[in-house]
Amino acid sequence: MTYTVYDDTITLKLIQEACNVLGVSMEVILKLFGEYFFKFCKMSGYDRMLRTLGGNLMEFIENLDALHSYLALSYQEMNAPSFRVEKGADGKMLLHYYSDRSGLCHIVPGIIEAVAKDFFDSDVTMEILDMNKEEERTGKKEHVVFLIVQKSHRQMRKAKANNSQASQDIQRDQEALEAAFLRMKEKYLRISVGSVKRPRWEILRSIVLFGKGHLVNTFVPVYPKRLWIEEKTFCNAFPFHIVFDEALRVKQAGVNIQKYVPGLQTCKIGLDEYFSIIHPQVTFNIFSICKFINSQFVLKARREMMPEAWKSQPTLKLRGQMIWMDSIQCMMYMCSPKLRSLEELEERKMHLSDIAPHDTTRDLILLNQQRLAEIELSNQLERKKEELRILSKHLAIEKKKTETLLYAMLPEHVANQLKEGKKVAAGEFKTCTILFSDVVTFTNICAACEPIQIVNMLNSMYSKFDRLTNVHDVYKVETIGDAYMVVGGVPVPTGSHAQRVANFALGMRISAREVMNPITGEPIQIRVGIHTGPVLAGVVGDKMPRYCLFGDTVNTASRMESHGLPNKVHLSPTTYKALENQGFEIIERGEIEVKGKGKMTTYFLVQNLNASEDEIMGRPQTLLHHNGKLRRKA
Repeated sequence: MTYTVYDDTITLKLIQEACNVLGVSMEVILKLFGEYFFKFCKMSGYDRMLRTLGGNLMEFIENLDALHSYLALSYQEMNAPSFRVEKGADGKMLLHYYSDRSGLCHIVPGIIEAVAKDFFDSDVTMEILDMNKEEERTGKKEHVVFLIVQKSHRQMRKAKANNSQASQDIQRDQEALEAAFLRMKEKYLRISVGSVKRPRWEILRSIVLFGKGHLVNTFVPVYPKRLWIEEKTFCNAFPFHIVFDEALRVKQAGVNIQKYVPGLQTCKIGLDEYFSIIHPQVTFNIFSICKFINSQFVLKARREMMPEAWKSQPTLKLRGQMIWMDSIQCMMYMCSPKLRSLEELEERKMHLSDIAPHDTTRDLILLNQQRLAEIELSNQLERKKEELRILSKHLAIEKKKTETLLYAMLPEHVANQLKEGKKVAAGEFKTCTILFSDVVTFTNICAACEPIQIVNMLNSMYSKFDRLTNVHDVYKVETIGDAYMVVGGVPVPTGSHAQRVANFALGMRISAREVMNPITGEPIQIRVGIHTGPVLAGVVGDKMPRYCLFGDTVNTASRMESHGLPNKVHLSPTTYKALENQGFEIIERGEIEVKGKGKMTTYFLVQNLNASEDEIMGRPQTLLHHNGKLRRKA
């Protein structure tokens, strides 16, 4: 999730797994991640913001902390690193990296090198000069010093050409400017007989008006000879400012900063006694401050120096700019409270009225309050999205269960048509093979047993039979009591329907040996009857639709079962013809009287001569051949 904070241990574990899979070091992975992270920021729409951080690489790095400070408004739990850059006389840069998060410093070269190449058309190399811990001085756990060397700059030639053109333009402007002044001198400063010299202010006014069109690039500000503002008014207009000398002795402070840090009212108090520098990561002395005068400074009030009544509330943080005043050898810290929300304002018992009306911190707090509300809505949306994903996953599981149940009741293609709201037309199948089976003496077993024993027996038997339907690719039509009915060649026609059903029947007979009679404790006995012929098949019913078979073939198959013998597979003449010369051992039973059919010559199926018991049962190591015959897996 976008605003969720993940522990660094998770990150490091992911990196370590990537190292193990790719066979590379963690430094390489982190550097590649840095390069990708820069691309990701660009793809996420932050490229315009990043380009405005500086006109060169050094300025870019100097303003990274300001960017992190801005992003912290949205990502409040972000623990960003801090950067400080020094430039040597030889043009090389020293980058100081400070972070609470150990082990991630190698991301920095990837980011900086990608930025230099993309934004500033430069190739740079970075190497680590020093790595140590500075927790006591800066509060950060890791301090790494990188040496940055610029290898090439492909814009140098272009810049040289631009500079040459610019020099020519400046020369032309200077010549035009000199000619303009000569004309003005003749016009405004000419002295002749009877003429009156123009007032100086009118001449200056004309020069200024002329300058609007010609002197815009040579602007020089005008400073007053004295400061036209009272000390009291200044301290009220800028309620959060501090002026201190080279020894860090406080000379003056704004009225509101005195209110929240009363110790500043004491004359010549040391600023470092009441505040510590959070950013940049430097020691608190005038030399370090001057060295990083262009950086944004964040100061934090020392809790032990706060009034006793305020020690329970969060400490005051200030953010602002250091300005060196050379004429009086003092430094002015022009700052504002470092606040992000109304909640933080209330925690420090402050009000918006404490912040100067011209200070944009007011607008920042109010705008960020609205943004925080939007972020919370975004978080809620992401949480709901995650909940929806989990619910969708559970729904898919339940849907799968429903489909499995539906496919157990109806053929798959028929069930799919019904799900789509289509009507399934009845179909005629010219030839198929139907099997019926039942348990011998099932009525007697029911009379002598508890109902649960019957249920357990049938459940065990049907589970084994159901597995065999998948092995031999036959369709289970229905079960009624102890009766079990399957068909081959319906609903999907196949030329090997008789062989499939015959193999299934042999498997039923083997499986029945594993199901015990709850009365005798012996394996149960089943009768199996098979007949081949035409049928009419279709879906019957709306509330509980069933796929049913109709026709004389169904009746004849049922008669084969009822006229069969225990543990025998009874075949009709048409089934015998379908299995003849197909590798099955079949013996003739002879002519028998069949109810409703008269005399019929029937047969018993003994075995499949081309398949072992394991193959018949579909145990591992076996496969079903496409033509319905079984073969051992090579």
